[in-house]
Amino acid sequence: MEYGLIGSKLGHSYSKLIHEMLCGYRYDLCPLPTEEEARAFLTKRQFKAINVTIPYKRLVMEYCTYIDPRAKAIGAVNTVVNKNGLLYGYNTDYLGFAHLCDAHGVDFAGRTVLILGTGGTHNTTSAVARDKGAAKVLTVSRTPDAAKGQLSYEEAVSSGAQIVINTTPAGMYPNVGVCSLDVARMPGLEAVLDVVYNPDKTELILRAEEAGVPVAVGGLEMLVAQAVYAAEYFLSRKFDDAAGEIRRVTAALRRDMLNVALIGMPSSGKSTVGRLLADKLGKRFIDLDEEIVKADGRSIPDIFAAEGEDGFRARESAQTARFAKEGRQLLSCGGGIIKRGENLRALHQNGVVLFIDRPLDALTVGGGRPLSSSPEALRQMEAERRPLYLAAADAVIPNSGTVEDAVAAAMEALDEIFSH
Repeated sequence: MEYGLIGSKLGHSYSKLIHEMLCGYRYDLCPLPTEEEARAFLTKRQFKAINVTIPYKRLVMEYCTYIDPRAKAIGAVNTVVNKNGLLYGYNTDYLGFAHLCDAHGVDFAGRTVLILGTGGTHNTTSAVARDKGAAKVLTVSRTPDAAKGQLSYEEAVSSGAQIVINTTPAGMYPNVGVCSLDVARMPGLEAVLDVVYNPDKTELILRAEEAGVPVAVGGLEMLVAQAVYAAEYFLSRKFDDAAGEIRRVTAALRRDMLNVALIGMPSSGKSTVGRLLADKLGKRFIDLDEEIVKADGRSIPDIFAAEGEDGFRARESAQTARFAKEGRQLLSCGGGIIKRGENLRALHQNGVVLFIDRPLDALTVGGGRPLSSSPEALRQMEAERRPLYLAAADAVIPNSGTVEDAVAAAMEALDEIFSH
């Protein structure tokens, strides 16, 4: 192996994609489940350069002839370069997190910072916060040690912090939807940062957005940034525009990995547009209404007849939660998906939401759709739902011409979204 990543579990790592997108060299994922295997790998030194992830960032330091002072102070190495059989250790997580903060205008000067978690990444983010002038850095733990000044999650709510940083796995795929801190009860928050990058927006970030926190951002950009700085060590050269490379790769990764969800009225063209758009984007097409029928074994009209709208909506939410946490999909959603906030949060956690907007007079009445059985019912439904579609959507896609026109408009909107 020339370049790659070692750690105990690497099944959901994006590092291979990032490095190969960035530099074009082959980058291997090398899972080493036990410490014994990790020590054997490091003893052999049969690599040019590697990244190191949980749980070996401290262990690898024992094998390094040289450790960068910043990595030594943090107590963790995530980048190792083999120079003529001698291992040199660095910490680019620090640089990656610092970039994330700078890119989003997070000002630490004089601020109180709350760090959730006590693991290795706590030390990295704490070092960045202190180096950038934080007045106070507080630590939050599920099992707080009062002797170390640690806070419980309940105590953290009234800490007066302006900045929150999550370094725990709370809300990480596949256990999405988990959030331990009630940010809605914390007035004065200026920024919430989460080092978790899968899903794109954890429950913590979604709640921070809902609470109106000015900066609420997940860890994907940090992941890409640390990889860019690691690649500079790997290749012994600087990128001409490291920040530009970070933006480029982050945008490409989001475009590749995230879902695109289509919302809109029944018969607005979500399935037709969606199938063509899925082909163009290289994403798997999922019709959530079809998945509800598959899972339940009854048609949608039959579900409505037997259990009413509430029974159908419960099944819709279950299938939305099931598919929305995955990636690389085009999700065609039922017309009423916007009636439950939990569905929209599920769609936004790992995707972009587009409103397919078809004129009212072009929509179909009836057609096996229980809630649009008459022109008046359809008109009333459209009036009620339009504000919800507009509020939920990242972009509005007109569908008043050809299908090809709508697909082209959607591609243009996605280009705009992913480039920011």
